[in-house]
Amino acid sequence: MKATIWHNPACGTSRKTLAILADAPGVEVTVVEYLKTPPTADKLAQLYRDAEMTPQAGLRLRGTDAAERGLTEADAATVLAAMVAGPALIERPLVETDRGVRLCRPQDRVFEIL
Repeated sequence: MKATIWHNPACGTSRKTLAILADAPGVEVTVVEYLKTPPTADKLAQLYRDAEMTPQAGLRLRGTDAAERGLTEADAATVLAAMVAGPALIERPLVETDRGVRLCRPQDRVFEIL
């Protein structure tokens, strides 16, 4: 099985999720450090759609100015554009496998798609 993790190495939850993936038998992991290589708006839209969540639900609020900028109430296109321009606004880690996409907070949510 292939798995892609949108990862921030400074985040403990992201590191724990990556460790689960690395230890899972038969899982080939691709790591994307999204702060260095942000996903496109189209890719983010697909990830949130496949995770059955809105872009607003994928906003990182802690440590960002998302609420002050009104992004929690903004439409999806505005939120996605803000995330692409400032990837620190993306809550992490997002993991995609053939079985689906999950925002892995807590990290054990990754087991739902393994």
